[in-house]
Amino acid sequence: MTIMFLLIGLFAGVASGLFGIGGGILIVPALTFLAGFSQGKATGTSLAVLLPPVGLLAVWEYYRHGNVDLKAGLFVALGLVLGAWLGAMGANKMGDAWLKMAFGLFVTGMGLYVVMTAWKNLAAN
Repeated sequence: MTIMFLLIGLFAGVASGLFGIGGGILIVPALTFLAGFSQGKATGTSLAVLLPPVGLLAVWEYYRHGNVDLKAGLFVALGLVLGAWLGAMGANKMGDAWLKMAFGLFVTGMGLYVVMTAWKNLAAN
């Protein structure tokens, strides 16, 4: 199990460095499908991963190339603190099936948005 968790983290870390994604899109599904975690436990564990400065080296690399807006990042982080707390309160009031459904709808919606935007940009070229 330890090796699997390390591989999940490695894969999510590479994706995070490449695309700025990880927790909700990769870690949560991997923990539910591969480790058999409930949706709530996978979400809570994914949030626990974010507590240490896991992205510090990636942020530093982007910063070195002028690709970090520290002011925007600070305000997003402040909103994230409040939003994560409110979301956790809501998630803990939902049943696991409803939480899984909400997560699936969210990921599907985001995927459709990305595909449609890319399609539009490709058609314009």
